[in-house]
This record gives sequence, C-alpha cells and structure tokens, in this order.
Amino acid sequence: MIDFTLTDEQEELRSTVERFARESVAPVIGDLYERGEFPYEIVAAMGKMGLFGLPFPEEHGGMGGDYFALCLALEELARVDSSVAVTLEAGVSLGAMPIYRFGTEEQKARLLPSLLSGERLAAFGLTEPGGGSDVPGGMRTTARLDGDHWVINGSKSFITNSGTDITSFVTVTAYSGEREISTIIVPNGTPGFTVGKKYSKVGWSASDTHELSFDDVRVPAENLVGERGRGYAQFLRILDEGRIAIAALSVGLAQGCVDECLRYVRERAAFGKEIGRYQAIQFKVADMEVRAHTARLAYYAAAAKLLAGEPFKKEAAIAKLVASNAAMDNARDATQIFGGYGFMNEYAVGRFYRDAKILEVGEGTSEVQRMLIARALGLPNG
Repeated sequence: MIDFTLTDEQEELRSTVERFARESVAPVIGDLYERGEFPYEIVAAMGKMGLFGLPFPEEHGGMGGDYFALCLALEELARVDSSVAVTLEAGVSLGAMPIYRFGTEEQKARLLPSLLSGERLAAFGLTEPGGGSDVPGGMRTTARLDGDHWVINGSKSFITNSGTDITSFVTVTAYSGEREISTIIVPNGTPGFTVGKKYSKVGWSASDTHELSFDDVRVPAENLVGERGRGYAQFLRILDEGRIAIAALSVGLAQGCVDECLRYVRERAAFGKEIGRYQAIQFKVADMEVRAHTARLAYYAAAAKLLAGEPFKKEAAIAKLVASNAAMDNARDATQIFGGYGFMNEYAVGRFYRDAKILEVGEGTSEVQRMLIARALGLPNG
C-alpha cells in the first residue's frame, strides 16, 4: 500500500515551519524584498529552529533528520516567500552538503557546526559567466598546485549566499588538470578573492547573489574537498539532490498562489458578487491546485527514492521540471486573477510572479531536465 500521509513528526515540523512563515516571515518580508535587503534576523531565527541542520546527523551538530524534512520546510517557507526559502536551500544543499558528503573528517568538524546552526553560510561556486548549462565546456577557472597551496584563477557568476556578512567560504569548482575538475574551499577574505557587488535581480530580491573573481588566490592544499579530479561527479550528485529541494520550493510557491487566490476571490466583488462565484475563476483556481498537488507528488516520489538509496536522477529531473512549470503557471494565473493588484509589489502574488521564472532556470534549466529524462529513457546523447 502506498501512503503519502506525513508521520506525526513530519507533520509537527511542517506545521511549525508553516506557523513561523506566517507569523515571522510574512509581516516583514515585503519591505525587505522591496529594499533588496538580506533577511538576517529571519535567517538567525531559522538557525535557532534547527532548519539549517535538518538533514544532517547530530554528531555534526545537525537535527538527525533527512532530506525530505528539508523539503517539507522549504515548501512551507516558499508558500510565503522564496527569497527566504532559497537562502535555506542553498545554505544546506549547496553550502553544507558538499562538505558533509565529500569533506574530510577534519573539514566536517571544523566547518559544519557553524553552518548547521545557521550562524554562518557557505556557497557553491559552479556557474561561470560564459558557461551556463555547459559546465565542463564553459568552465575557465583553474587551480594549480604550487607546493602545499592551490593557486586559483577565474570567476563565477550567480552564486547564492556568497556575499553576506555571515558567509564563511565558497566551495569552488576548477580545472586542476587538463581533463580533471576538483572542488576547493576558499574562505571569504582570502587575498585575491573578490566578491563583486550584488546583482540587480528580477526576483529573489531579499536573497544574496554575487559574481566572484579569483586572482592568484592561494589556499592550503588540504582545502581540497574529496578526491582530486572528482569534482565533476561531486557537483552532479549535489545538483541531483538540489533539484528535489528546488522542486519542493517550487511547490511551495505554487501552493502559495492558491492560498492567496482563495483569500482574494472571497473578498473581491465584480458585477454584483464575489468573483469566487464565477465558474471561470473557480476553474482557474482548481487548475492551480491540480498543478501544486501533482508537483508535490513528484517531489515526494523523488525524495523517497533518494532516502531509499535507489537511483533518483530521473525522478529528481521530473520533479524539478513539473514543479517549476507549476510555479510559473500558477504565478501567471494568480496575477491574472488579482488583476491590477497582482502587478503591485505590496501583494504577495507580485513577488511570486517575479520569483517564479528563475525556478525554470536555476540548478538546471527545464531543457536540461528534459535531456536528463530522455537519457534515462535510453534515448541517444546528441
């Protein structure tokens, strides 16, 4: 028998985060978003709740949960705001997870406790200005071993959580040989490592995103994460997991659109009655709920495969594709239902509309997801 019912513990987590998002995030995030300010107080509160440590064992300072617990938290946060949700998602899956998955015991002991408590953040430097989806082909950053130090040169773009006041380091992918990619820890403040000014973005305005540059940056040889030359395999694993998390975030945005519309259509009147009484509106909201529900099942299924230790690449790609499409479609429909008010930033659906599009791009575009699914079905590469 297949059962998608949450356990008591999972439901307690979900309801706790839902209440936090409604009571602590919703009242303040609009102003932060409009000013483009990073939500330091919210991040600190999430840290105290243990959200940054959800999928990590207690021995490293985590909460002893799993990846599905993280996804539940991301969904509930994104029902209110995606900037906050992506800060958590990137802090966990891109910041702490590479160290936990591939780092040495010394690296874990030194770096993980502050990351899992939310006191510090870390970033993952993968994308480059000329690279995009073609990561190996577009990568120009190099790391040369000079005695007992790596010397790094290059640049990275669109890196989340890389320039906050609490960012500790960035894990950088670089060519360490002619055909080998390695990942190396570069602490913030290292000479030659420059965090560029923050981007002016269409959405996710209260999250932190910067371009990074490396000019003869020297870091100790022991800052290598995992085995030399295994960087490509490492970031593929990290991205596969991250796609499930982004799917959960996308579901949250899609469901948030339903939440906002249900409130609005009961309050807004046109031509003598509540607009929620018109079948055209009812069908539109019903379609929105169907998208959110279907996308939720997709990420639940992908997370189940991950937790069972089974191959999950295809399921993660399906979940990310379906959920990001649902988020974009629901944001568009919610804006239409709200009419002119949907175009105003003071309403949540305005933020949702601005935030939705990046979900079809970040951590693998929709085209990349289709490519991965096709390959999993045995279709030829190229």
